[in-house]
Amino acid sequence: MRKISAKLFVTLMVTILMAGVSGCKKQEGPLERAGKEIDRAAEKTGQQINKAVEKSGEKLEKAGDKIKDSVK
Repeated sequence: MRKISAKLFVTLMVTILMAGVSGCKKQEGPLERAGKEIDRAAEKTGQQINKAVEKSGEKLEKAGDKIKDSVK
């Protein structure tokens, strides 16, 4: 009987602790949200810069090909 009550006690304690920990979710404040928005904006800007650099590189490559063709 004592083994069952000890197991029950441990099970209840673990359940209570798990419920308590899951209820303590950290709330995001305005600074955290603003920081995330800044991170997203920086990521998007970086992607746009990469696209622009790729397009510029392609145009420079085409211009170089045209110059080679005109020299021949």
